[in-house]
Amino acid sequence: MAKVCSICGKKPASGHNVSHSHRVTKRVFKPNIQTVRIREKNGYVHKANVCTKCLKSGKVERA
Repeated sequence: MAKVCSICGKKPASGHNVSHSHRVTKRVFKPNIQTVRIREKNGYVHKANVCTKCLKSGKVERA
């Protein structure tokens, strides 16, 4: 599944793991993407990949 939100466009971001001794290694911060059935303004229902922040804030209406 694509890790991109179809509403806000949120996608994985890169960064570093930093240990106590300050050795850095690369890591990826992945967004919490859920596949949900959403209803559009015209009443059309389809599945979309949506992040939980968009679901919680009410940017999409679940079908």
